[in-house]
Amino acid sequence: MACAKPRRGFSNLSDLLFRLTFIGLLGAAICAAPASAATLEELVGAEQAMTLRAAVAAGGTLTEAQLKNPAPRLVPQHAGVRRIVDETMQSLDPGLFVETLSLYAKPAASSRPEWSAAEKNGLYNGALALSTLAGIKYYSISRRSMRTLYETSRVIDGPETKAVLPDPVYSEPPAALKIYARQKDLTFGDNLYQYEYRIEKDFLLFIQENLTTMNVGIISAVHKNRLRSLVAVIDAGDCLLIYTVSMARAVSLPGLGERISGSFTNRAEAILKWYAGQADKAFAGTGR
Repeated sequence: MACAKPRRGFSNLSDLLFRLTFIGLLGAAICAAPASAATLEELVGAEQAMTLRAAVAAGGTLTEAQLKNPAPRLVPQHAGVRRIVDETMQSLDPGLFVETLSLYAKPAASSRPEWSAAEKNGLYNGALALSTLAGIKYYSISRRSMRTLYETSRVIDGPETKAVLPDPVYSEPPAALKIYARQKDLTFGDNLYQYEYRIEKDFLLFIQENLTTMNVGIISAVHKNRLRSLVAVIDAGDCLLIYTVSMARAVSLPGLGERISGSFTNRAEAILKWYAGQADKAFAGTGR
């Protein structure tokens, strides 16, 4: 099996190593979860698990970016996640496909066969805390420096009225949830997004879809409803497997595909770092 390219992109976060799993997508039914958490090796294979652990230990991730005839290469061996990815690809027919795998090591006190209800709820609410995305940083290759990803990020009541709401919090998370957000980033400007959340016994996922056209300068790079960014967080025993994938039908202009691909890769790494901080709070029982 060909191994994915390790990519450096994570900062040290409290003493916890990142490990893996984000992804999901639009309202599709999820297969029944297994009775207990799968191991990392069961989810990605022994060889890729070894490669992933080495990449994370070195402060990186595994990343694959494809611009022509994309096919999933890093998606975990998880029936529900894989089916959602496949169905999303069929409906979107993307020309751009960026995947990332990472790991988050659970604290020693929380290393049990599966996450507790309190930890699971904390991880879910952490993913709902979209306002905390404001100000997160990513490394800009073109500028060779750290840059702010989201200047502003707010939950809103809907795409028409756009009234700002507090981040939702649930003591018992619903199995499926849809919320809206208004987010301004320094690459694609001020846009509206729909987020869908699903939670099952051994994983949670959230899916971002653009409700407005995403522009790069004066160029309409991704038309509305043509982007899906999926994040799946899978319980893997002593760690979380985090899989992200961004897929889009982007405007085909010379050089633009590579630029958007690089931007999505940087965005994924910034989101992974942000979610590591949210997971820290969930496992510490400190909330947001």
